[in-house]
Amino acid sequence: MIGDRVEIGACTTIDRGALDDTKIADGVIIDNQCQIAHNVSIGENTAIAGATVMAGSLKVGKQCFIGGACVFNGHMEITDNVTITGMAMVMRPITEPGMYSSGIPLQPNREWRKTAARVLKIDEMHKRLKELEHQLDKQD
Repeated sequence: MIGDRVEIGACTTIDRGALDDTKIADGVIIDNQCQIAHNVSIGENTAIAGATVMAGSLKVGKQCFIGGACVFNGHMEITDNVTITGMAMVMRPITEPGMYSSGIPLQPNREWRKTAARVLKIDEMHKRLKELEHQLDKQD
């Protein structure tokens, strides 16, 4: 189901719904070379930049702005008024309006693997650093 005033760019694919309809609401803009999978629902006045991929049964809220080359897991919801910067990998639902980003600049694979492993431990490392700083402050 495609609403009024919808723009769909060249080479964009919108899959027909399998269980429920795929729904593109009024005023949505979808750029070139995007993939919208089965049963996806996109809310009013949302804009999606080129090369974005949305997996099945994703629900995107109203007035969202999605940068180019983003990737979305299926079977989850993105609330209204969300901005997602380009190259983001959205793996979990977004329940609060705001701006979200992910992705890191290109690196040689060996460096990237180390960076990715460290990023997953940043919170733990931050807590340990704060505790060490606190202990040093006590010694002064």
